[in-house]
Amino acid sequence: MKQATVLYVEDNEYNRKIVRQLLRRTPYRLQEAPDGEAALAMVRLERPDLILMDVQLPKTSGLEVTRTLRGEAATATVPIIMVTSFALSGDDQKAMAAGASAYLAKPYSPRELLGLIRKFLPEEMRGEES
Repeated sequence: MKQATVLYVEDNEYNRKIVRQLLRRTPYRLQEAPDGEAALAMVRLERPDLILMDVQLPKTSGLEVTRTLRGEAATATVPIIMVTSFALSGDDQKAMAAGASAYLAKPYSPRELLGLIRKFLPEEMRGEES
């Protein structure tokens, strides 16, 4: 059974640490990218099964990375969950217009994030919860 890979694109180390600790107790394999350019390089090298994408990133914004990935055949259907504290009125529509599969505002509950990940990853990729 293939272990599902989740790429978390987030410039804040504290936020990456929280998600790292959360996913450590799941069957998912976590990759991390600190900015939009690194995310594009990682996605093209080893396509993840799902991407958690911050909106405000150094170098290239999460919205721009999402638009780019949606425009490439190899990544057009990879689920992208926008995870952001930049939650102003209308930002969810901007995220969806850029091609996001879902939008989650910070702060969020761990259960809420895991629920969204499970919603988008195929059943056979989930493995057994530990």
